[in-house]
Amino acid sequence: MEKSTKLSLPKDGWAGLKENFTADAISGFVVFLLAMPLSLGIAKASEFPPIMGLLTAIIGGVVVSMIAGSKLTIKGPAAGLIVVVAGAVNEFGGGEIGWRFALGAMVVAGIVQVLFGVFKLGKLADIFPLSAIHGMLAAIGIIIIAKQIPVLLDVNPDLYKGLSIFSMIGAIPKFFSNMDPRATLIGVASLAIMMGWPFIKNPIIKKIPAPLVVLLIAIPAELLMDFQHTEPTYALLHIGNFVENVKYNVDFGGLAMTGIFIKYIIMFALVGSLESLLTVKAIDMVDPYKRKSDNNRDLIAVGAGNTLAAFLGGLPMISEVARSSANVNSGAKTRWANFFHGLFMLIFVLVATPVIEMIPNAALAAMLITVGIKLAHPKEFVNTLKIGREQLAIFLVTIFFTLFEDLLVGIAAGILLKVILHVVNGTPISSFFKAPTLVSFNGNKYLVEIDKAAIFSNYLGIKRKLEEIPAGFDVTIDLKNTKLVDHSVMENLHHFQHDYEGNGGSVHIIGLENHVPASDHELAARKLKKTIQ
Repeated sequence: MEKSTKLSLPKDGWAGLKENFTADAISGFVVFLLAMPLSLGIAKASEFPPIMGLLTAIIGGVVVSMIAGSKLTIKGPAAGLIVVVAGAVNEFGGGEIGWRFALGAMVVAGIVQVLFGVFKLGKLADIFPLSAIHGMLAAIGIIIIAKQIPVLLDVNPDLYKGLSIFSMIGAIPKFFSNMDPRATLIGVASLAIMMGWPFIKNPIIKKIPAPLVVLLIAIPAELLMDFQHTEPTYALLHIGNFVENVKYNVDFGGLAMTGIFIKYIIMFALVGSLESLLTVKAIDMVDPYKRKSDNNRDLIAVGAGNTLAAFLGGLPMISEVARSSANVNSGAKTRWANFFHGLFMLIFVLVATPVIEMIPNAALAAMLITVGIKLAHPKEFVNTLKIGREQLAIFLVTIFFTLFEDLLVGIAAGILLKVILHVVNGTPISSFFKAPTLVSFNGNKYLVEIDKAAIFSNYLGIKRKLEEIPAGFDVTIDLKNTKLVDHSVMENLHHFQHDYEGNGGSVHIIGLENHVPASDHELAARKLKKTIQ
C-alpha cells in the first residue's frame, strides 16, 4: 500500500491545483478557521496592531506558498515569537514607534533568513542541543500563560503594563481580585473548550476546529451581554480598516539603537528559523506521501515573506506546527492548501471586519493560554527527565535564563551547560566540532564508523556523510569507538533511520554494548563504560 502511494505523488504547480482542488480548498478552509483567531491573538499579544496578524497569514498563504520548499506546512504568525516581537516593540520605545522600529529589525532579519537559505544553512537546527530548544519553547509557553492570564480575566492593562515576567507571575492573585466577572466567564468557558476539545471522541465533531467553536459561543455571549456599551474598550478586539492599515509602515530609526537593533535581528532570524526548521522536520514525518522538504528553499521563502510582511507592518512568520498538523489531518495534498488558507483569510478580512471586532479579548487569551500550556506542559518536564537527569538540567537552565533575561541568553546558557557536561564526561576538545567518520561500501552494504564522540556540535559532519549514502541500501552505523553519544545525536540518528527506511533501505545502529545509557530511554545519551568510575 505504501509503495503505491509513493508512485502516485500529488502533482505540484498548476497541475496540482487542478488535480487536488477540492481536497486542498477544504483543508485550507479548515486551517483558515483555526488560524484567523490565533493570528489576531498572537498579534495583539505581540504589541502589534491585531490586523497585522491577519496580514502575515495572508502573505504566508497567498505569496510564500508559491515558493516554499515544503508542501504541507502552513506559514503564519507564531505564538513562539510573541516573546521576541513584544520584547522588540517595548525595547524600541513601545507603542506605534516601537512597532515601526521593530519592523526595521524584522526587514533585516528576513534578509538574513534568505541568506541562510542561499548559503544552505537549512541544517541549522541540528547544531543546537534538543533539550535547550525544548527548554526555550517551554519558557515561551510560561511567558505566554503569565501574560495572557490578566487578559483572560479582563483586567485593566494599566495594572500589568511594564511588569517583568516574574512580577506578572507574582501578581496573579491581584489579577484575580480585579477581574471582570462577565468577561472572565467567557474567557474560562473558552479555555475549557480549547482544553477539552482533544478529548472529544466523536470523529465528526472532532473535525470542527476548537477556536471556531470558541468564537461561535464567545461572540453571541458578548452580544447578549452588550459588551459594546457595558464594558471598557479593552474588552473587545479593535482592528480598523485592513486596506487603510496595510501600507509602508516600517521605520529604520531603530538603527540608532545599534545594540538593540542587532540583538533583535539575531533573535528574529535565529528563533524564527529554528522553529520553522523544526516544524518542517515534524511535518515531513507525518506527510502520507513521505515527501522530503527542501529546508534551504523553505528558509528563503519564509525570509522573503518576512521581509515583505515587515515593510507593510506585519508580524514575522514561520512554518507553524499546530496549523500545519491540522492541514495534514484535514487531507491536504499540496502547497495549494496553504494558498487557500491565505486566500480565505484575505476575503474574510475584506468583507467581515465588523464580525472580527465582536471577538472578546478574553476568548483570544484562552486560545493563547492553550498554546502556552502545550509548550510548557508538565509532560515536557517528565519526558525530558526520562531521557536523563543531565537533559533536565539543560532544559531547566534554559527556561530559567530565558525567563530571567531573554531567549538568546537562555539558549546560550543551555548550550554552555551542555558543553560543560560533555567535557566532564570525557569528550575530547578536538571532537567538539568534528567527529572522525569513515564510510565504507561492500556489496550492497554501507558501514559508517564514528570515532571519538558524536555530539550535537559535530553532528553536521556526521549528517553530511549519511546524506551522501544513496537510498535503498543496508546501512550499519557503528558507534563502538565513541567515548560519548549525546541525546541530540541519538535522536537525530533515529530520525535518519526513520527517513532512510521509509525510502526502502535499512539502518542498524550498533556498537553501544560497552556504553552506559544515562537512563532507560532509547534516546538517552551513552557513555563508554571505562569513562565511568
